[in-house]
Amino acid sequence: MLLRKLQELLGRIYDIHVEHDVRDFLVTDRRELDRRASIRRDVDEALLVNQDGSRVRVSLYLDRRVLKRLDEADPLHALHAGNLGDYWTALEGVSHFQYLAWNGALDRPVSIHELEVQAEVDKYAATLFVLGAQHAGRFPARLHHWLFERARVDSSLPRSRRDLYLSANRYAARFCQALERRFLGRGRLRCEALVRELRHFYRLTHAPKIRLIDVGRA
Repeated sequence: MLLRKLQELLGRIYDIHVEHDVRDFLVTDRRELDRRASIRRDVDEALLVNQDGSRVRVSLYLDRRVLKRLDEADPLHALHAGNLGDYWTALEGVSHFQYLAWNGALDRPVSIHELEVQAEVDKYAATLFVLGAQHAGRFPARLHHWLFERARVDSSLPRSRRDLYLSANRYAARFCQALERRFLGRGRLRCEALVRELRHFYRLTHAPKIRLIDVGRA
């Protein structure tokens, strides 16, 4: 199944292992989302987390229509404009699950802002490597534009949540722009150096990540 392959892709990029299979936590029933989500809105993806003391219950909701379209047009076989949006939706969900599970195994807390920043970086990195593999090492010059500059936030969200998503997008955009400048200049991908930087960033806790981007060292 595609979700497991996406989980393995992120695992290879970051050299991490998560004991849990994302497929075991998948929910596609909209009624389950409506029952458990704190915000009622039309979404294609959501990580549902409920904590009761030391026990944490996690589910990943993905709209079954998204999964059906991806099953019919596998982005890991051919990623293109027709399936890019659905690919990013599924990848974001897997990223959220993977990052939460990995940090949970280390007994590290994770904020929503941290999840969102890392998910945007994951979408950029995974798309870069998938397209590179499918196009003999070439990567699209406008990937950053597609992912970050064209991003839109649901206007029906509360102001605080909109601001959170916009902030996460800005931080991830700055980090990925720095990656392009350092490792993807003149159409050449310095793969090993890029992967080292991505793995270093992944392992930082949230505050050091933000400081790294703020001081312009990323």
